[in-house]
Amino acid sequence: MSVFDFTVKAANGSDYDLSQHQGKVLLIVNTASKCGFTPQLEELQRLHEKYADKGLVILGFPCNQFANQDPGSNDEIQSFCKLNYGVTFPVLAKIEVNGRNTEPLFEYLKSETGGIFAAIKWNFTKFLVGRDGRVIHRYAPTTKPASFEGAIEQALQSQA
Repeated sequence: MSVFDFTVKAANGSDYDLSQHQGKVLLIVNTASKCGFTPQLEELQRLHEKYADKGLVILGFPCNQFANQDPGSNDEIQSFCKLNYGVTFPVLAKIEVNGRNTEPLFEYLKSETGGIFAAIKWNFTKFLVGRDGRVIHRYAPTTKPASFEGAIEQALQSQA
């Protein structure tokens, strides 16, 4: 099993099959519009612009589970990300990352990184996934995306 075996929902409610990104490096992030870490969207967009043509795909998953920091509709979240941060990478449908209604993709991501850190503690937890669909590393919400650009470059240089 790998990340590429999952289908999630796009913001418009249609199926979004992750197998379309087979062979690419993914950076999967649970996002929020009203969080102290929300400015990380700007760094994520910069990484998207710099590495998309080299095989990096950034996927944002809005989540309202932490202090009600993303209460808007999928349409409102899309508008917010584009207008305030110029986001052009996919921001998918709002999900839950913990609890009974956890998005299966995030159950998988958490199981791959396991240990005492299995539960996602806050918005902007980031998962770097290799070209083979396996999790390379999990980054804490406080870890700025630019700080692991080297790991992204290394993942992009490896073959699936």
